[in-house]
Amino acid sequence: MNPPMKNPLDWIENDLERIKEKDLFRILTELETGQSPDITIDGKNYILLGSNGYLGLSVDPAVKEAAREALEKYGTGSGGSRLVSGSTDLHRELEDCIARFKKTEAAILFSSGYLANVGTISSLVGEGDVVYSDELNHASIIDGCRLSRAEIKIYPHLDTGRLESLLCGDGGRKCRKLVVTDTVFSMDGDVAPLKEITELSEKYGAALMVDEAHATGVLGRRGSGATEHFGVEERVPVVMGTLSKAVGSLGGYVAGSHKLVDFIRNRVRSYIFDTSLPAPSLAASIAAIRIIENEPERRERLWSLIHRFRTGIEGMGLKVMPSDSAIVPVLVGEAAPALRFAAVLRERGVYTPAVRPPSVPPGMCRIRVTLMATHTEGQIDAALDAFKAARDIVSDVK
Repeated sequence: MNPPMKNPLDWIENDLERIKEKDLFRILTELETGQSPDITIDGKNYILLGSNGYLGLSVDPAVKEAAREALEKYGTGSGGSRLVSGSTDLHRELEDCIARFKKTEAAILFSSGYLANVGTISSLVGEGDVVYSDELNHASIIDGCRLSRAEIKIYPHLDTGRLESLLCGDGGRKCRKLVVTDTVFSMDGDVAPLKEITELSEKYGAALMVDEAHATGVLGRRGSGATEHFGVEERVPVVMGTLSKAVGSLGGYVAGSHKLVDFIRNRVRSYIFDTSLPAPSLAASIAAIRIIENEPERRERLWSLIHRFRTGIEGMGLKVMPSDSAIVPVLVGEAAPALRFAAVLRERGVYTPAVRPPSVPPGMCRIRVTLMATHTEGQIDAALDAFKAARDIVSDVK
């Protein structure tokens, strides 16, 4: 009789134990409400400081009504990929809306920003080409670079001097060159020097691709993002963004020239082989972008709340990392005290999780606070009281 075969996945248990030993084990927290400033978890009420819905649009009545009407007309699912049966007039309307919003010739939709980055980067460059990437770029950018099989040259965070050195050193190479960067970095909240990066890309003949996920709706007079904020809207050839953050819906996009969009439609696998976005999400995005364009007071209020919160945190001696966005990272240090800090906040009615590796480097764990225009001053002040209590209780904050 043969001995029982060893389970080939036995190693997973040991791996999970190592994760737990490092205080990096993750579990899900289930919200029983939408992305509002006040939420319910396990029947208890909390102030939410961990949502990327910076303008509160996912629960806006006009946005919900647009989704409801689309649901009645189109149903819940799209039924196929865009190139088969999953393309509707709403897809075209949203793409036209995004192109106008970003001031480009055209735009093309993806089911997520992750798919937009992975598919587009890996199609624009390939083996024998070079891609230049900020060291703190989002995982979707990193994965797209790796999948491309191009040579990847990583430059220190926001270091345009090093970027220029790399571009200059490759000046004689006959290949495609792509510079890719977040505009607002998701964990640090700081903003790329986009004007300088644009100038360097033009000077050395490299294409530039930017990820506007956390800038759209927050930066710029019209809320279009960092390309508007820095006045380079017509100079960045590949603009990627999401509809799942300030827009409050679902999906990703790439905006650029008609030829770029035609190329993506015919070459990018994460577009060609993916089921398209459902109609309610499309209609919600259209309604939300119109609000972003026509109600600048939402951004003005958001920035007022950001200033109020940041001033309060700095006043109590906690370290706020440099940030020019709705993301306010409060540095704690190691994983264990970051978890304790988040637990004290939750005990006092504030929900925002601790961010730990691999999302951030070891020793740089933090409470990543994100604010919404729909928070009240009273909620901000209550949150500050909770942070003060956590500061007093957790002694080993960095």
